[in-house]
Amino acid sequence: MRTTSSRNGNAPAGPVGPGRPVTVCGLPVHPLTLEESVAAAEALISDGGPHQHVVLNAAKIVQAHDDPELARIIRSCSLVNPDGQSVVWAGRLLGSPLPERVAGIDFMLALWRSAARNAYRVYLLGAEAKVVEETARIAAGQGVEVVGHRDGYWDESEEERVVAAVRATRPDILFLAVPSPRKEYFLARRQKDLGCALVVGVGGSFDVVAGLRSRAPRWMRRAGLEWFHRLVQEPRRMFLRYAVGNTRFVVLTATYWARLLTGRGGEAWSRRPHRRS
Repeated sequence: MRTTSSRNGNAPAGPVGPGRPVTVCGLPVHPLTLEESVAAAEALISDGGPHQHVVLNAAKIVQAHDDPELARIIRSCSLVNPDGQSVVWAGRLLGSPLPERVAGIDFMLALWRSAARNAYRVYLLGAEAKVVEETARIAAGQGVEVVGHRDGYWDESEEERVVAAVRATRPDILFLAVPSPRKEYFLARRQKDLGCALVVGVGGSFDVVAGLRSRAPRWMRRAGLEWFHRLVQEPRRMFLRYAVGNTRFVVLTATYWARLLTGRGGEAWSRRPHRRS
């Protein structure tokens, strides 16, 4: 359970727990292992929050390059992990080494174990109704106190009721399983109203836990090929994202690398005009 009740808004990256982030393609990333990330999350929960966690992969970095509001949200988050192996490689190339990839689903499952140890109250929000119900059942079976859950399908007129339902359960951690950038916008906009110490966007993690989708084998994840496994499972939805997004990420990383070599650095991104995707 929470040990303090401070409410200091969405703190800048690194003020409590995670330490100072490094910069990869103009965005902050905390150079932490999975174990260290969980310890940082526990410190944020003890602080009382509200704090927002976000993971970065190649697609989200490209989205943030096009969308200044998403970039602002990422920079304001208290804990930022590298979800994609490509982000780890880019960090090394750009002189901002990251110890390892911290995948969103691995972070969620590790936080579940922490929640069971520390009696954190957990709310699960997102995915289809049957998926989140199964995810809640599995989490509870692992000793997690799941104080509430609901699906991720609501429109603007229902948002206030969704937020009120979460707040009424007084959770310490909210896991939100909806696509990016919807989850980042929602959490940044409503985190003070949700009443949680820590809000965590987990994308499609509920689908994996519930058995709707499989994860890539460990060797593929270590080789940075999890994207190919997802492409095989969802070719129509993922083809454009990977064909275009990954190419743009490589170009973006090369641009920052060239700036690094010429001594121009990467801060120019934050000063140049952006376009929304």
